[in-house]
Amino acid sequence: MNFDFSDALKQLRDEARRYLAEHAGAKSARRIIEGGAAYDEALWSGIAAMGWLGANIPEEYGGAGLGPEGLCILAEEVGRALAPIPFSLSAGMATDALLIAGTAQQKAAILPRLAEGTAIGTLAWAEGPGNPRPGAISARFANGRLSGSKVPVPAGHFADFAIVAARADSGFVLVLADLADVRCTRLETLDPSMGQARLDFDNVPAEALEGDGWLTLRMLLDRAAILAAFEQIGGADACLQAAVAYAKERHAFGRPIGSFQAIKHKLADIYIANELARSNAYYGAWALATEAAELPLAAASARVSATEAFHLASKENIQTHGGMGFTWDADCHLFYRRAKHLALTHGSAPHWKDRLVGLLESRNAA
Repeated sequence: MNFDFSDALKQLRDEARRYLAEHAGAKSARRIIEGGAAYDEALWSGIAAMGWLGANIPEEYGGAGLGPEGLCILAEEVGRALAPIPFSLSAGMATDALLIAGTAQQKAAILPRLAEGTAIGTLAWAEGPGNPRPGAISARFANGRLSGSKVPVPAGHFADFAIVAARADSGFVLVLADLADVRCTRLETLDPSMGQARLDFDNVPAEALEGDGWLTLRMLLDRAAILAAFEQIGGADACLQAAVAYAKERHAFGRPIGSFQAIKHKLADIYIANELARSNAYYGAWALATEAAELPLAAASARVSATEAFHLASKENIQTHGGMGFTWDADCHLFYRRAKHLALTHGSAPHWKDRLVGLLESRNAA
């Protein structure tokens, strides 16, 4: 079985890497962190013009129709470049929610805007600390109105609409809410280049999506875990390359520090963790593209291994750079911030480990 990407998708990856190397990177992340902007609007407009935001949107809605694999390819390069944009959130989760459970009218009205980049969507499920579970949801949807608070909401302070998890008389539902008149409070986060917010819904108009809300949310989180894994392996690989480059040029005791066993073993450990994460992420991309029954297991595997790989790579990149690695002027801390941010989105690492173990136990018992 071949899990590799096609030649056309590999060409897309190369083009994306070149473009993001020129227009994103640490300089773009620093502009957002130091300047206080919500996200890089120029970069967002640029990738929208190239059709990236519609990668997984069918052509009938103005998208590129590349499918989930194209989205995964692009997510890896976004992660590698530390791009301060809500790519996986809007082009991934919000788009997926509408494709999976949106009504015909909702799809026709919103998907073209998502593909053009003129609308940004987000998913609002959390209500404070904790992992995804139905019992943690108290927001209420009744008579076409939504009430309750969601925190943290990724990109909530600049998104145009949100897919919101709520309770209704009929059970657990996902609803579509415009955020124009919703009270929003921006939060202080470890990675300000990927901001979050608190949203307070006070009897605001909303539309229910179709299907079972909890099953749809669980499916969305599994799909989001795979996209996040690709962002993480992109960032982890960038950390490894930066650490290797510095280990070659930095000399101590008359020789490159990369020649010392303590450094070369450290870098080898990062490489092994990255390759393990990559293999799991590719498995996840295959499961997404084929709508395989193994998707939940593939998502949990990719999520766990990519989270650990990015944490290790970002941490050891700082250590390899030594005293310089801890300074503001070095870029190492930017990757460490992003690693911590991605590790906490869509549920914590222990949550995904528990899910992975549970799925393996169920499969083995069967």
